[in-house]
Amino acid sequence: MAGQPQINKSDNSILNSIAFRGIVYQVLLGAGIALLGWYLYTNINENLARQNIATGWDFLNEPAGFGISESIIPFDSSQTFARIFLAGILNTLHVAFFGIILATILGVAMGIARVSRNWLVAKLASGYVEICRNVPVVLHVIFWSSIIRLLPHPRQAIEPFDGAFISNRGLMLPFPFDHPLYPWIALALVVGISGAAVFTRWARIRREKTGRYIATFWPSIGIALCLPLVVWLIGGAPLRWDFPVLRGFNYQGGMALSPEYIALLIGITVYTAAFIAEIVRSGIESIHAGQIEAANALGLRRGFVMRYITIPQALRVIVPPTASQFLSLTKNSSLGVLIGYPDLVNIGNTSLNQTGQAVEAIAIMMLVYLTISLTISACMNLYNKLVAIKER
Repeated sequence: MAGQPQINKSDNSILNSIAFRGIVYQVLLGAGIALLGWYLYTNINENLARQNIATGWDFLNEPAGFGISESIIPFDSSQTFARIFLAGILNTLHVAFFGIILATILGVAMGIARVSRNWLVAKLASGYVEICRNVPVVLHVIFWSSIIRLLPHPRQAIEPFDGAFISNRGLMLPFPFDHPLYPWIALALVVGISGAAVFTRWARIRREKTGRYIATFWPSIGIALCLPLVVWLIGGAPLRWDFPVLRGFNYQGGMALSPEYIALLIGITVYTAAFIAEIVRSGIESIHAGQIEAANALGLRRGFVMRYITIPQALRVIVPPTASQFLSLTKNSSLGVLIGYPDLVNIGNTSLNQTGQAVEAIAIMMLVYLTISLTISACMNLYNKLVAIKER
């Protein structure tokens, strides 16, 4: 019609494409970040050169010149900075790995206890969560370190069972002597655990298809332990214990857990488990009460209802925030520097003071924690996809 603006319907220019503009914006943002990084890098190098501070990674091949109180791998002061950084990384992974396992067990138990029908159990769990969650993690670590330091001396050590000793020098436990068969037993255990997982999955699929319940707990334990037991028996059942013995001012032999390691492990575990308990409680309470009432009306046991009805649905709420708690626990392990535990941060700070290579030492610590965090996130995302309930 006359007087109305004409719309050019043939105007399909790529500049009007939302996808194209999105790509352009991302390229510009990436270029800006790259330029900023280049500016910071050149600025740091110029300032370091002006102050006659050496840069580079050659220091990693130099002798460290200092020792550490404990290490998973053998180490002495004549070895390189690269090896002592490796020792620090392994120490960090050591406390983080067992901390995640213990915090998960304790957190899940306390989360389930919080929704228990037993008044006393629920109140005790609530008290634990409220107290531990609202005390800073650094105070947890220092508190447990102080408690361990107040334990008796090695000569008056507490003996909870034969061959084990608890003192202000740590926890001493019996440990088997090394044997060539043990790696094969460990491999058999991994295969057995995999077989137990396959059996559990098969039982779940069969239950969903037929409605017939197959007990999996004890059969899974039997499958996991049967193969390593057979390997151990075929290999001649080698088992010879190395017991700790008091010699001088401390115990020698067996397996020793240092007071610093124990204090750090308990501190970050107790603190993180309180948050995991709240996550588990919220996940359980997110399930509609009608499902629980229907299960109770059918006469199903509470344990069965929790395992097969409540928890599988609650995992979609529990897993994502729990992954964040695992990341926090791993990063909180750096608090070991406060009580003398030789973790990555402790060793990195000492190496920085010894060499003056501040940028390189901090870069190593940042890269290691970034790698660990991304690995934990990837594993938890994969687990979240595996346990996700598929819509029909």
